[in-house]
Amino acid sequence: MNVKELLSLRGKITLVTGGAGNYGKCIVEGLAEADGTVIIASRNMDNVKDVVSRFCEKGFDVHAMQVDQGDHESVLSLKKAIIDQFGRLDVFVNNAVARPMKGYDDPMENFAKSMEINATGAMDILREMASLIEQGGGGSIINIASMMGMFGPDLSNYKGTSMGNPPPDYFFHRAGLINLTRYLARIYAGKNIRVNSISPGGLFNNQPERFVENYSQKVPVGRMANNDDIKGIIVLLASEAGAYINGENILMDGGMYA
Repeated sequence: MNVKELLSLRGKITLVTGGAGNYGKCIVEGLAEADGTVIIASRNMDNVKDVVSRFCEKGFDVHAMQVDQGDHESVLSLKKAIIDQFGRLDVFVNNAVARPMKGYDDPMENFAKSMEINATGAMDILREMASLIEQGGGGSIINIASMMGMFGPDLSNYKGTSMGNPPPDYFFHRAGLINLTRYLARIYAGKNIRVNSISPGGLFNNQPERFVENYSQKVPVGRMANNDDIKGIIVLLASEAGAYINGENILMDGGMYA
């Protein structure tokens, strides 16, 4: 098969949770540019509808749906809505993440809330969406983890800024998601469902200039990630071009940890 056909997502129904976020919008754009039909699901429908409207103005096939990942009934409602409107699901990009903790000294109640959404909720939506993919004959699940799930924090990045220490819950659940990816790749063996994860480094989002300088000087390519950097990996793992990639975690850090 021609490589352009292998990378095409034409006719594929794809779901991106947290698709209105910073990396989420990049992911949605990449999938849509590969001719996929993309569903963005999030709690904030006003925000999602605004993002969908801007993508549709570009001629992309993008749709908005609501889900609260911490609420099982909401996850089931999303599942039903996908079946009712599209009849199946081919690709699930598990990208949503809550950030209730703001630093190391935050109350433990915030850590518990993070686990409710980012651990229990993530497992819940993964199982439900995987069952949809299985019913349709198979497909791909892509977990968006993080470089921070693979390594401890480099606190020197924050030197000279007022950003403070990064919150511990994010490191905890991103690391767990990476190994859950390997677990699910084994569990879904024989069901034609591939499960992989991507661990991106920092995306430039107008952070303080000192932080950007501290960070970029440690990266061989000399910069933070931009909006296009994750698109190719997403399309590869979502499409037939990645048909023999399974159970992998891909570090996308510009060589920082080379």
